[in-house]
Amino acid sequence: MNRAGTAVRRRGVDEPVLPNAIRLRRLNRGQAEDLRENLADLYVKSAVGAGGGEYRDREGLLRRLAGDIRRPGFALLVAETTALAGYTFGFPVGRDGSWWRGFAGTLPWTIGQLTAAGRVFALTQVVAHPHEQNRDIADRLQERLLTDLHAALGVTLVHPSDRTAHAAFRSWGWLEIGAIVRLPGPVALRVLVLPVARSQRPDSPANLTPDRTGAGNSPHSVNLVPRSLTCRP
Repeated sequence: MNRAGTAVRRRGVDEPVLPNAIRLRRLNRGQAEDLRENLADLYVKSAVGAGGGEYRDREGLLRRLAGDIRRPGFALLVAETTALAGYTFGFPVGRDGSWWRGFAGTLPWTIGQLTAAGRVFALTQVVAHPHEQNRDIADRLQERLLTDLHAALGVTLVHPSDRTAHAAFRSWGWLEIGAIVRLPGPVALRVLVLPVARSQRPDSPANLTPDRTGAGNSPHSVNLVPRSLTCRP
């Protein structure tokens, strides 16, 4: 058994157990490196509309993972049974606000304050096994990671043509707040945020309670695995 296989099967005493014996576990940088091929395999298996692009998608995932692992505060959370069932990873948004460079218009005051306080975390990738019984994995993964990191706000960027990703994030309660252009551009990526903790200001996005009960807003209504969810500095 290789090191990655061992990492998938090892269980700690403080790991929560989800329905259908799904466990959530944080990995450190070394463990993430060991598991990189498994992460890429699941990403390809779960990707939407392969169409011969499996190799390109796989290499893209590995590049994003390699880049994020080097970032301060990198965090990876996996869901597992006897095999890898899902994962999410990302990094904290810098307090200097440089991550928001290229934002169209005026950044909401409360988001600027949360950024300066070090309470914003960028989710680069969210992946879950496409099996019907595991449709809540992605939702639980991102909420648990943000909560464990004491983040008040999650943020991600979605390409405007990636309707599946956008629908998935909206179904999980993410709110679209505008667009941002990243070099080399010129595509304006959609900016979505997920409030986690409450703020004292009534107009804070952290005080918004997403409606998860409305028609078309169910986590069961879309594929849980957007093809590419990329956050860049």
